[in-house]
Formats: sequence, C-alpha cells, structure tokens
Amino acid sequence: MSQAETVAELLKAGAGGAVAIAAPGRPPLTHGALRRHVQAVVERLNGLGIGRGDRVAIVLPNGPEMAVSFLAVAAGATTAPLNPAYREDEFEFYLSDLKARALIVMEGEAEAAVAVARRHGAAVLRLRVPEGAPAGLFELEAEGDAGPAPAARGGLAEAGDTALVLHTSGTTSRPKIVPLSQANICASAAGIAGTLRLKPDDRCLNIMPLFHIHGLMAATLSSMAAGASVCCTPGFNALRFFAWLEEARPTWYTAVPTMHQAILARAERNPQAVAAARLRFIRSSSSSLPPQVMKALEETFACPVIESYGMTEASHQMTSNPLPPAARKAGSVGIAAGPAVRVADQENAFLAAGEEGEVVISGPGVTRGYEANEEANAKSFFEAEGQRWFRTGDQGRLDEEGYLRLTGRLKEIINRGGEKVSPLEVDEVLMDHPSLRQVVTFAMPHEKLGEEVAAAVVLREGMSATEQEIRAFAATRLADFKVPRRILVLDEIPKGATGKLQRIGLAQKLGLG
Repeated sequence: MSQAETVAELLKAGAGGAVAIAAPGRPPLTHGALRRHVQAVVERLNGLGIGRGDRVAIVLPNGPEMAVSFLAVAAGATTAPLNPAYREDEFEFYLSDLKARALIVMEGEAEAAVAVARRHGAAVLRLRVPEGAPAGLFELEAEGDAGPAPAARGGLAEAGDTALVLHTSGTTSRPKIVPLSQANICASAAGIAGTLRLKPDDRCLNIMPLFHIHGLMAATLSSMAAGASVCCTPGFNALRFFAWLEEARPTWYTAVPTMHQAILARAERNPQAVAAARLRFIRSSSSSLPPQVMKALEETFACPVIESYGMTEASHQMTSNPLPPAARKAGSVGIAAGPAVRVADQENAFLAAGEEGEVVISGPGVTRGYEANEEANAKSFFEAEGQRWFRTGDQGRLDEEGYLRLTGRLKEIINRGGEKVSPLEVDEVLMDHPSLRQVVTFAMPHEKLGEEVAAAVVLREGMSATEQEIRAFAATRLADFKVPRRILVLDEIPKGATGKLQRIGLAQKLGLG
C-alpha cells in the first residue's frame, strides 16, 4: 500500500470500477466516480474563491454526502466538520473561532448555522442531491461569493497544507483548535488500514458521527486508503443496525463501547442477521471497552474484537490490539499502531515497562500543535531523543510486550482525600455484577475529602439490584476507599454527542455537584 501524503493521492488507491461509497437504499459510488467528483468539487470551490488553506465548515447529517464532502473539501481546502445538533450560539463560537470562509449545508436545513455564516460574511453553499444519484454525489449551489480565488491557492492541496481542523471536546475549558495536515491524516489512515489488514473487498459499516475523528478516520479515510468501501448510515440506531448488517454485508464496523452495548442488547432479537453476518472483526475505540463487553461481542458475532486507542491530536489511532494470530489482551488498548508510544513522568523522563505514568506519543500522524495557544502547547509538547512528543493526558503503563493498559484520564482520576482512585478499575469490577449492563464511575464533590467515588449504572433487561447490593458486591473486590459511596441506578446514562460516556461534569448533570 503506497504511503500517500495528500487526500487526492490517497483516493487513487481504489480500482476505478470498485465500490467506494455505499448507503442503505442507494446505488453505490465507484472509486473512479468518487475521484472525478472530488476533482469537480475542488474546481467548484476554486471558482467560488475557496482554495488551499481556506476553511470550509460542513454541517450535514450523517450519510454518504457528509463523507464525500469531507473527502472533497479536504482534497483542495481545509475541512471543518461540525455537529448539526449545535444551537445557534454554539455555531457562533465555532464558526467565528475557525474563521470559516464557507459553510456547506443540506438544502433547506441547518438554518441556525446559515444565519451565523451570513453574519460573518462566509459563503453559504447549499448541497443538493440529484434524483437517483449514487451515494455521495451532489451539487453545490452558492448563496454568497467568497471572492476571486488567487491562482496560488487553487488546485489540489499539498502534504503540508492543513486538511482538517477539529476542536478538542473542552469539557472543563475553552475548546482548542487541532489542525491536522494532509500528511497527518494520510499517515493515520494508512496506519489504521495496515493494523486491520484492510483489502479492497472489505466494507465498513459506518455508524459513527462524521463530525468526529473516529468516523472520519477509522471508518472513512482508512477504507479509502485500502481501496475498500464504506457504507454510510444516517447515524447510529440500534433498532436499524441489524437490517443494515443484512443489506450492506459489511466485513467490519467500528464504534464506541456504548454503541456495542446497545447492539448486544438487541442481538438476541435478531438471530437471523447475526447468523448471516460476515464480519471479519469488530473494532472499538474512543473510550475504554469493558472486557465483559468484548467477550460478549466475540461470542455473539464469532469474530475478534479489536480495541484501539485514539484521540484527535493523533489523527485518531495511537495503539491497537492486533488481529489474530497475534494476542488480543482484554482490558488493553494494544500495541503502538502508528505513532511511537511511551510512558513518561512529569519531568519528561521515559519510564520502564510496568511503571505507571502519562502516555506520550510522537510520529507523522500527530499534530504539530494547537492553533494560537502557546500556553497549551508548552504544557502538551516536549522534545526528547530528537523527537517532538505529545502528552495525551492519559495515565497508563506498558507491559513487557509493549501492550498499553490505560489506568485513567489524568483529569478523571478521583482524588479522595489524597487517595487516588482510577474510575476504570471500579468500572471493571462493577461490570462483573450479573445485573449490570453499563457502568460509569466518576468523582462527586465531598466537603471534607474534596472528592468521593460515585457510579451511575444501567441494569440489564429484566434484572434488579439495589444500591446497597451493588456496593456490597464492590466491597468484596475493592479496597474500602474505592467502593462508590453513591450508586445511581438509571434508565440511561447521559452521553456526549459522539455517544461516549463522559465522567467529567457527570456529578453536576446528575444533581450530585
């Protein structure tokens, strides 16, 4: 597989007549047609005065048009996907912070984003799908004009150009802009495709949001890098997942743990789709997968579950458990799979196998730094052994074989009167309780200790358990100071926009703050 350094080069991997983009109920788009369409979109943008280095915000629902818009804009400008569910004040923040020169929206939709774009003088490009068009093929109608395109910024992007800008999630502070170059995202896509041994006949069923790095890189760009295909659904829906599985016949899918758990909860009701599935593997990333869920998925779908570890600053993937016959270690996020991965102390000294510290990374997929944020860059990057290293903010340790086990997010470690508690450790114990389907352990404020351990849980269908029973179960496996003092039994645990469970701020959301 050639190591493309730009999106346009990467899109050359697929055979012209092979399927690239598919969608439920739509005719597919071939790799040849995709390349021609991407070139046409770049020329259309250039004609509107938008070229290399110009930021184009994309506010589209999940689906093939969103996937192809990402590829096309990234090929000739800078793409900035945003969550369509944002409110107007959120669009105001993101569009102004990004200094977007244009906005792509679906015809007749996203009026809140359009209103903000008009206020900021950005061109509004309305996307229209011609009747009967293959998945991902569209036309762009311009409402405004961004001005004539300087010739020097026209044409296809180069390796050092910024391809993608995303904001960090910013749960406790102002979100930071992460610029990722063409070379960054192409290196990551190649790394993911290599880890998963993707071939042209592989097909990914994408259920991840395409405004998030996981869906953009792991599902879409890695598939294109391998000359394979991706089936773009309207977004995650546990009720429709099994019908998509039968229609699309994917060889794999990638998701966050909460989605896997929702799929498992409905698997028994869809035995025919499960039996007919031709999944080569299942991938999990973006938050820790409980070993119990990994085991249940493997038993249900009779294929390996590959847990990976990614984040925006690394263009997604950093480590991954390998495919068989290599070892998959439940509870581990695998071995380095793209960037170099080490564990360091707070003085930037690298630690030996088995020692716990902060996970740090270096490599071609890693951003060179946050935009216009010297303070964050000084804290997050350091030089060692002739390389630039990024501090992930995650705590973990490497074993003798190079497998990484995360022990918590540094900001999420619970400090109970000086005693440190890893929420992941408590999660893993509680998930062994036969009545519990989902668990998230978090810090709640305490007047004397500063923080106390709490947990929110969801029961399995038809099962029951009281807070006292769950605490008693935990007490048989955990030191007393790690046992949650409060356990809330909920119908559903609040999740973020990408389906991840978020520990920070959960106490306030649940009225414990």
